[in-house]
Amino acid sequence: MGSVFYVIAILGCGDGQADCAQQRIETAHYASAAQCQAAMPAALQRNNDLDFPTIAASCRQIGQSMAQTPGQNQRG
Repeated sequence: MGSVFYVIAILGCGDGQADCAQQRIETAHYASAAQCQAAMPAALQRNNDLDFPTIAASCRQIGQSMAQTPGQNQRG
């Protein structure tokens, strides 16, 4: 199985969250999507200096996971 983690992408958006574009990536890594989402409010506060009408955040999965194919024996 590959290494997978999540990061928070900070997005700058036009009015009404239209035309959002990634502006920054937070340096912290999170083991799960739930941990990443829980950290988003603080990340938005740290990045409120961007010159956009709206600032948003999104959790992005980084790394690669390998799914087990049906019928494949698991060794351990």
